[in-house]
Amino acid sequence: MPLHVPPAPAPALRSVLAALGSPTAVREARTPALRAHQGPLTPELPLPVHVLDDVSHPAGPPRTRLTGWRFLIRDGERAVATAEAMLTADGWAFSHFCEGPYVTSTERALRQAESVPTPYQPRLLSVPELYMLTLWLHHDVGADGAEGVPAPGDVLVPLAPAPPGIAAHRPHRVADLLPRLTLRLAPVPLLGSPA
Repeated sequence: MPLHVPPAPAPALRSVLAALGSPTAVREARTPALRAHQGPLTPELPLPVHVLDDVSHPAGPPRTRLTGWRFLIRDGERAVATAEAMLTADGWAFSHFCEGPYVTSTERALRQAESVPTPYQPRLLSVPELYMLTLWLHHDVGADGAEGVPAPGDVLVPLAPAPPGIAAHRPHRVADLLPRLTLRLAPVPLLGSPA
């Protein structure tokens, strides 16, 4: 398996396990799949979630910041939801459960990445300005998953639903995709007033 999943901080995993073990947290979650589950729920494949800041005004290399760790929650053989832990002033804490198209899209993108011969470290990269989430395949498999920026040779796989004009599940090198994203967000110049 060419994917080298970075280990999540132990307190982040414990916070997710505590939330999964809490009938109140699961019952009050806006995730019908969790409320309807029959067997044990298992958090797997922890992925650090990074946010790409200010993609519309790139001054030098891209800047990212870690916002949390997302776990796929399995009910038997299939992922039914995600759980996210975030860093607070008191340490790692459970943030929320989520379900929807990004759950299956993340799972699909990870399977797709496992089939390539190049080893990568999987991460998630969010581009809030475009309401976009990508699987970020980082070339340095030994790097700390909580740190770093996308390198030009890293690969980004937009997850579905992707913004208009960007194909979901089509891998792009960072050096190719980031300029396209910047161009999409650039203000349109006014051509002048009508005569």
